Amino acid sequence: MKINDSKSTDDASSMKYISAERDRLARERTSLANERTFLSYVRTCIMLFATGATLVKLFPVSYIYITLGTVIVAFSIFTLILGVYRYKRVKNRI
Repeated sequence: MKINDSKSTDDASSMKYISAERDRLARERTSLANERTFLSYVRTCIMLFATGATLVKLFPVSYIYITLGTVIVAFSIFTLILGVYRYKRVKNRI
């Protein structure tokens, strides 16, 4: 009987270890996913900023392109701010 009792104790402790390890890995995956999402916001911001700056520089005499380029640059800054906000909010929740 003692052999079975120690085996069940070992099983319980190994299950606790497995559960704790699974939780740690889940948090790590969530943290890495959060970082990837933040980097995609940064990538989008850079792309939008480059597009807006190109429109302004490439068509300096056209009022429509200058306005459109300025709006796109402003939207890129908004995208970066939104990305930082979401990254910090999710990081604090983890």
